[in-house]
Amino acid sequence: MKGRDSVQSLLVLRKLTRAIAETARAQMTEYLATLAPLLRPSSILGDYVVGGQKETTRKAEKAYQELQALYERIATTAPYNLPRELRPPFNLGPGGLEITPVESPHVASAESGSRTITVRSPLTWTLTYTDFPPMRLSDQLATKLRSADELQKIVVSYLAMHVVTSQQPGLMRMLEALRFPVTSVRVPGWGDLPVTRIGLRMATYRPADGVIIESAELTGVDAFEEVVSVEEIATLPDPLKKRLTDIAQEHMPDRMAGTP
Repeated sequence: MKGRDSVQSLLVLRKLTRAIAETARAQMTEYLATLAPLLRPSSILGDYVVGGQKETTRKAEKAYQELQALYERIATTAPYNLPRELRPPFNLGPGGLEITPVESPHVASAESGSRTITVRSPLTWTLTYTDFPPMRLSDQLATKLRSADELQKIVVSYLAMHVVTSQQPGLMRMLEALRFPVTSVRVPGWGDLPVTRIGLRMATYRPADGVIIESAELTGVDAFEEVVSVEEIATLPDPLKKRLTDIAQEHMPDRMAGTP
């Protein structure tokens, strides 16, 4: 599609995407509110976190050793260059959960030139503890006279989230079955720091750069929100259905022939 047709189609898809994103966010927030006690740092790290239980358990000790190993490998090198020493218990606040839409820069190029556009993925969120959103870390890394204590606290919060989620595979399988899988990614400019994300298992995409630039010119804002593909809705995966289908095909291949 070209010209007005592509922009008009984009507007329709954008309305659909925002409606889906609002519904997904509301459902995901409800799930996370229920599961929040299990995702608090103290649930796994025990008394290595302020407010954790008094006695150190073997599980907490193992989790702390994992966090410490990650910290020494990641935080002592660029872009952090933090001191190697950690001083628990860590004060990570109340341990509540916060979600932030994922955004990344994209250089859009067309015949009229190029523009750097901030692209938002509307169905994927960064999962952090309360008061530790991605912008807080980005601001610290961009500050020349940064506070080592502040930066260390932020880095530890991200490592704690990674350790807490990785130590609870059953909980992660539950969220995946609910179609909100949790993943760990690396963000450009943040070194090897594991960043935890959660989102609806449904792809979004950005159209051709020319359409993105035209949209930016119309709105006057160098930002763009990806849109859903209508076809994706019909193909949303159902982990339980797939598992049961695989079992049935194993036991009764003739009866299940041709079953999707």
